[in-house]
Amino acid sequence: MKTTLKTVLALGFVVLLAACSNNQQPEDSHEGHDHGSAAAMEAPAPTATTPSTASITLKDDKLNAVYQQYQDLTAELTDGDAAAAKVAALALEAGAKEIGRGSALATTAAQITGAKDIETQRTIYASLSDQFIALLKESGLESGELYIAHCPMALNDKGAQWVSNSKEIRNPYYGESMLTCGSVKETLK
Repeated sequence: MKTTLKTVLALGFVVLLAACSNNQQPEDSHEGHDHGSAAAMEAPAPTATTPSTASITLKDDKLNAVYQQYQDLTAELTDGDAAAAKVAALALEAGAKEIGRGSALATTAAQITGAKDIETQRTIYASLSDQFIALLKESGLESGELYIAHCPMALNDKGAQWVSNSKEIRNPYYGESMLTCGSVKETLK
């Protein structure tokens, strides 16, 4: 009962802070990258075929809650909203603490919360994604499909991955400047 109350309070806090956000987005500076035309930088409109997170269910209920928080964090990083990403990381940290094997994930989420800017948050997010993918593979899915996407240019061309509920690439490492950079490398069923 206490864990449910803590989770509900954390989610309520996230919603409150997200609603109060002023939505100012910092200017992107990705030196050394030629991003092409302005049309390539436009975000695609959501489609009716995009799967919702509600159709994805993990076998581990606590990890299922963290998955929702991970998706929120991914969306905020994709949007380039550092303040909202901090709030989402705080919720993810609280959820990860409820998972017996989630202490490393909680620690990494706390680092995102403490990061000063969106670029640092995105760098730390790469480690968080690797940890989360390992937990997902260990848990497995009860229903739906998840996709492990990879951006070869992230982290100064070292590359980094993330989990998506869609085959459509929406890159959290570069946001709008290179929204569709990357490809799906693996499907989790």
